[in-house]
Amino acid sequence: MVTNIFYLYANKQIINVMPFTTIRVIENVFTHEQKKEMLEKVTEALIDVCGEKTRQGQWVVIEEVKKGDWAIGGKIANPK
Repeated sequence: MVTNIFYLYANKQIINVMPFTTIRVIENVFTHEQKKEMLEKVTEALIDVCGEKTRQGQWVVIEEVKKGDWAIGGKIANPK
């Protein structure tokens, strides 16, 4: 998971967007419902840490990586 802090210009005002969290998973491993649950739970966990006032600035994104396009411990990850 990668978390970055940056600013978004929207509606003529600068909004503090923090954090921007990326979850990378192997494509076609998780269902739409599982990914939805991940997004909701990670968002809530971040709000627990950062505070409710950051809710509108919480960005959580799931990126799917093709099987065989990444390695764990030097071995190509290729789940069944």
